[in-house]
Amino acid sequence: LLSVSCLGDCQLHTSCGIQKCTTDFVSFTSHLNTALDDFDLEFCKALRAYSVCTYRNSKVCRGNLVYHSAVLGISDLMTQRNCTKDGPTSSTNPEMTHDPCNYNGHTEAREHRGGEKIPPPTYLFCGLFGDPHLRTFKDHFQTCKVEGAWPLIDNNYLSVQVTNVPVVPGSSATATKKITIIFKSYQDCTDQKVYQAMTDDLPAAFVDGTTSGGDGNTRSLHIVEKVSGKYIEMHARYIGTTVYIRQLGHYLTLAIRMPQELVMAYEESQDLQLCVNGCPSSERIDQSGHLPLPVMGKQLPWGAAAHPLSGYTLETATTKCHEKMLVKDMYFYSCVFDLLTTGDANFTAAAHSALQDVEALHPSKEHWHIFPRSGGDSVGRDSEFFVNLGFLCLIFVAYL
Repeated sequence: LLSVSCLGDCQLHTSCGIQKCTTDFVSFTSHLNTALDDFDLEFCKALRAYSVCTYRNSKVCRGNLVYHSAVLGISDLMTQRNCTKDGPTSSTNPEMTHDPCNYNGHTEAREHRGGEKIPPPTYLFCGLFGDPHLRTFKDHFQTCKVEGAWPLIDNNYLSVQVTNVPVVPGSSATATKKITIIFKSYQDCTDQKVYQAMTDDLPAAFVDGTTSGGDGNTRSLHIVEKVSGKYIEMHARYIGTTVYIRQLGHYLTLAIRMPQELVMAYEESQDLQLCVNGCPSSERIDQSGHLPLPVMGKQLPWGAAAHPLSGYTLETATTKCHEKMLVKDMYFYSCVFDLLTTGDANFTAAAHSALQDVEALHPSKEHWHIFPRSGGDSVGRDSEFFVNLGFLCLIFVAYL
């Protein structure tokens, strides 16, 4: 059989998957008995599968001596055993058919190796929209300032950074004008790919001009343009991650779903991640992620809410947001808040689209809607609605 002494050396070539190819081949052939009649048939199947695996790695393993030795060894063994190049492979073996660039298949592969049932992976959701409103991986809803460049995600697999700029002169309100995403190199699934979007420049390609990473046939990472210049999706199968980016008006929104085990794969120095830990307290506009009820009987600054600065009164902003969102959750309140703050009706579409992205990507339907809370009681009933909006007005004054 082929020598497996290369396994240690292969670890030096993290982007080359020859180690996995060799390990699978050895695993499949180690139990074969040369005395049995079907030895040659099964051995040839394993060799063909080994050959297919090396071919898939030909690009990333170019210049790797271990890889080239394996290719030559496969050819010699196929000649010795009279194996044809065309024919069945060891497709019945889960270890041989497992796609290392498909995260959803990792659990099944681990189950096969360990022989015990493993629960399916847990997925988390994070979103950013408006001026700006953040929904963290922990389903905490926050309204923040965060002007300038801030990291949303920064782990061993993915980095996402947003740049926010002021939207109203003299106000601390900001919105997202630029998004930079780095998909880090991962085995033979993809080279490092960088994506960058800016206002009025939402490309359907990475900065190097390509639309996919890794082998074009496997599409382990690719970009899909949904609406030209307005809405794109990125699908990274190898890390089970999906990203939506939209432009609504002059600003960008982002939504992402990612496996929990990968979200938490980061070093201590990478702890500043808005999607993971939320905004720093000094950057918060809301109060601990909630919109508490003000003290009953307190005079509310209705005149401030109707100030011509935004062009919206409390009543007209409420009506405008209610056209798009019937459920009076945090997305609804954020819409009203944004209209009162900026007067830009595009923020209504941003809040509505953000909720649609939640429904498309968030794994738990029962957690799609987040409601303001006060003293532990959920708020959102019609009788309490305007009282809560009164508190929004209080925030609005402070925001300006």
